[in-house]
Amino acid sequence: MSDARAAGAQLPPEAQAYLEHARVHKRLAERTLALYTQDLLRLSRHAAEAGLPLLQLGPVHLRRFTAQMHAGGRSARGIALILSGWRGFYAWAARQGLIDHNPAQGVRAPRAARPLPKALGVDEAVRLAEHAGPAEDAWTEARDAAMVELLYGCGLRVGELVGLDLAASGDSHRAGRGWVDLQAREAQVFGKGGRRRIVPMGQVAADALARWLDQRARPFGAPGGSRLDPQALFVGARGARITPQIVWLQLRRRSQAAGLATPVHPHMLRHSFASHLLQSSGDLRAVQELLGHASITTTQGYTRLDFQHLAQVYDQAHPRAHRQDSVDPGGRDQGPAPCPGSPTVGK
Repeated sequence: MSDARAAGAQLPPEAQAYLEHARVHKRLAERTLALYTQDLLRLSRHAAEAGLPLLQLGPVHLRRFTAQMHAGGRSARGIALILSGWRGFYAWAARQGLIDHNPAQGVRAPRAARPLPKALGVDEAVRLAEHAGPAEDAWTEARDAAMVELLYGCGLRVGELVGLDLAASGDSHRAGRGWVDLQAREAQVFGKGGRRRIVPMGQVAADALARWLDQRARPFGAPGGSRLDPQALFVGARGARITPQIVWLQLRRRSQAAGLATPVHPHMLRHSFASHLLQSSGDLRAVQELLGHASITTTQGYTRLDFQHLAQVYDQAHPRAHRQDSVDPGGRDQGPAPCPGSPTVGK
């Protein structure tokens, strides 16, 4: 007998019948069955403490159990998984006619804290963008440098980047692909939900893109060169439109070669674009438009990163952050201590 089935033997008959149903009819893996068993054992203990059998528990009891788990330090994600197991059991019991309704249906886990988006510091982002790859592979270096500039300089999603065409066309419109206009220094992209937006391109990004276009126009000597995609802005070694996976791989390699401690992925550069713009401008609406967010609530996530940066600056520099007022023997206030890094009188 497996460990899961041995543990399940401690459960009430209806719970054991459900686990047998999950094993035979749903063909769940042994690991999944073990998790379901642990969820039901936990529920059975809660029910015993409440003095009720499993099938007489109501939503109020399950909410109380959820609150107890949360107060005990269990994560919101862990609680959500446990509730999912309970809902499965009660849904089965309702189908069997053992209960009238599923008491776990409306019970929700606590909302998980939204993690801060990961972003590079300004110095790290600039170091990555200015990193020069091997001179002997000018084709790949020009392409990767242009991709970094568009990801960081324009805040593009990786899907938007690989979907860019050399120019606007009927195919671009029908397929929902974007394109670049180097003369106007802008990229037109189709984001989530098919929303089109125009993103300005800085001079550095435009210069990098011009260098890549010069390399791309040269005779293509790699295998499959005759099949060079005539529309795609960024292509791989065989001439086909580049894939998001290749962008991830090349960006990781470039960040390691540039000496960055954290392996960089495309969305990290998008986060860095948004965070650094907010630090400089504070214009949340403008950043929302540039990122193509449908809701400003999504963009507001970056203000937490910006606040952390501002809080660090305040702690390091503001006279009132670490007040060290001194008073002379006569009782006169000598004023706050000088800001860190500020010149001292007489030196």
